[in-house]
Amino acid sequence: MTTMTPDAAGLAALEERLKQDLAWLELPTKSWVPRRVVDGAGVVDVVIVGAGMAGLVASAMLRRLGVDNQLVLDRARAGEEGPWVTFARMRTLRSPKELTGPAMGMPALTFRAFYEAQYGKQAWQALDRAPRTMWMDYLIWYRKVLGLPVRNGVSVERIDARPDGLFALDVSEDGASRQILARHVVLATGRDGLGGAYVPPLVDGIDRRFWAHSSAAIDFERFRGRRVAVVGAGASAMDNAAIALEAGAARLDLFIRRADIPRVNKFTGIGSQGVVHGFAGLTDDWKWRFLDHTLKAQTPPPRQSVLRVSAYPQAHFHLASPINDLVVERDHLMLTTPKGRYATDFIIFGTGFKVDLALHDELAAFAPHIRFWRDRFPTPAGMDNAELENSPDLGDSFQFLEKEPGACPILARLHCFNYPATLSHGKLSGDIPAISEGADRLARGIVGRLFVEDREIHFASLKAFATPELAGDEWQDADATHQPAE
Repeated sequence: MTTMTPDAAGLAALEERLKQDLAWLELPTKSWVPRRVVDGAGVVDVVIVGAGMAGLVASAMLRRLGVDNQLVLDRARAGEEGPWVTFARMRTLRSPKELTGPAMGMPALTFRAFYEAQYGKQAWQALDRAPRTMWMDYLIWYRKVLGLPVRNGVSVERIDARPDGLFALDVSEDGASRQILARHVVLATGRDGLGGAYVPPLVDGIDRRFWAHSSAAIDFERFRGRRVAVVGAGASAMDNAAIALEAGAARLDLFIRRADIPRVNKFTGIGSQGVVHGFAGLTDDWKWRFLDHTLKAQTPPPRQSVLRVSAYPQAHFHLASPINDLVVERDHLMLTTPKGRYATDFIIFGTGFKVDLALHDELAAFAPHIRFWRDRFPTPAGMDNAELENSPDLGDSFQFLEKEPGACPILARLHCFNYPATLSHGKLSGDIPAISEGADRLARGIVGRLFVEDREIHFASLKAFATPELAGDEWQDADATHQPAE
């Protein structure tokens, strides 16, 4: 983490350059979607739920295409959206610093430009990866310089379909409830956007004072001088183990189901614009084949994350050690693995997330109608994969599809721009590398539908348009002044 003082003048100069770039490109384009008023209330064209990275770039791309009647809602306080300063616990991002992420192809909007403007090119060259909290600073700046319409402290309690084809969103803000009408809704809700944290069933019935998921708010200071266990071999498991050690844990046991820690990041190895733009065009069986292989290989934790843990002599790595039993004994836990029994005071599960619509009350009206891959695609032999089977089956602009055609047509305007979209679209909606390309696909689909829905209004405007470009005095009719020969 850099300790240099940021150059405010440099950042101001970058903002002026960005302003000029936008002006030269005539961005954002002019607003063109006709406003609607229903029952005396204005209708929002697009409501984006979630103001993390995905929600911000989705909003920015829609504004770029002239959809300015939009809202971005997030229940978090300003500056705390997404995981970056809440449950993310790595020191730096895992992605290479050069990735342009949500910049939408604009050099002055990249993290590199943001960093160099404040710390200089030499500091950029010396930087390994983006510090986690500085990435949050970058997203805050991104939101500010683009003037995105984010409303913080707003919780979406329920989304319903009205008979007139609009969405009615019941929201809570500052203790008050109100309703927002919208034509499209985008769920930019992150890793757990369609479910929640996954923990193994063996924790059922065990008091929560003994365990937590790695995405939970954890008071690590309570672990000073105590025994802590962590389950998992992924980046999140390593980061939580490191924080516990840094907080003074007397012993840290890391239990890993596999006989070895994964070492190869498969998708990084084939990363290309071909994957970004071509994955959605694969047949279903090829999509499944790619992701089943990737998920089963598992993404390795970053080298620095592992070294951060192994630097402590009280850290113990237990390979080929799935937890077969977990019980409370007096004031601590007892874990049983194929290799033995271990006492610990607290256990953290770095076991990922699951899709479970029952965990999202706001989607209750749509849950019975949403089609998942398991509903229509037979799992290929030898490729059973619960994560893929429970992935939503999405249309070409991330819209949900109906389990029974005609049963819930408004799903065509409810968009899943979060991590579970991966099987349908590839890694375009949850990670930094291709988030701009994902937002572009999402926004263009929404823009196309908005225009088609309003075709009668646009055609009436076409017929009514009568601003002349010629005054009629630019020429003379030759026949009107011609004298016929005698």
